[in-house]
Amino acid sequence: MKALFSMGQGFSLTAFGPLARIHPWTRPDKTNIRWLPVNKDIEQPESAPLPHEILYRFIEEASHRVVYNNCVCRETAGCEHYPVGIGCLQMGDSAMDSDPSLRREVGVDEAKQYVKDAIAAGLVPVVGKVRIDNFIFGIKDRARLLTVCFCCECCCITRFNRYAPAKYIDSIFPRLDSITIEVTDDCTGCGTCAEHCYIKAIEVVEDRAVIGDMCRACGRCASVCPSGAVKISIDDPEFLDHVYETIRSFVKYD
Repeated sequence: MKALFSMGQGFSLTAFGPLARIHPWTRPDKTNIRWLPVNKDIEQPESAPLPHEILYRFIEEASHRVVYNNCVCRETAGCEHYPVGIGCLQMGDSAMDSDPSLRREVGVDEAKQYVKDAIAAGLVPVVGKVRIDNFIFGIKDRARLLTVCFCCECCCITRFNRYAPAKYIDSIFPRLDSITIEVTDDCTGCGTCAEHCYIKAIEVVEDRAVIGDMCRACGRCASVCPSGAVKISIDDPEFLDHVYETIRSFVKYD
């Protein structure tokens, strides 16, 4: 288990395509997860809900909600920048199948506050069916486990997706539709956004940040830019409904 979270820069996913056909962690029918940008200044249609509000809907509908005592990724990596004590939020019947010593069951209000605390700490939520969690937490895969991870760019296991070609992660880790991330003329080329991009989808070219195809629209770049030069916008007022229906097609949690 420790080796799983301690892979170094030499880690390679060149066999990711063939692996996806046989390994449940990388099969599109077993894993489908999305980042939810939580930036306060997202430009979007009037009255449209903010992305993190979809989490409240899941929390209200869930049959069970559990939060983990620690984040496995940050604890194993020895994270020095974000709180180790904010772990995953899991929902659904299977959430109760993990070791009780690792987590506690919470009610609707406490789960919502947990989300708020995680976001306030600078963590970015990623939500969906995450097959590797069944392995990590010893839970049989009955498609009844909805995971919300609160990730940092330095320790989250999702950072290893940077080694896979975009075409292979698009099917299991798609970016949200209808979200646009744009670098404006205010960019000074300082590179702060590139340093904080968990998937290394940003590089500085001729003193300006350039966002590449690997971007998963997590919004970290906008939150850390000292010049406010990264703009996030949403053009579809119903995009969260689409996300909601997609996630429900993969996992039953209520």
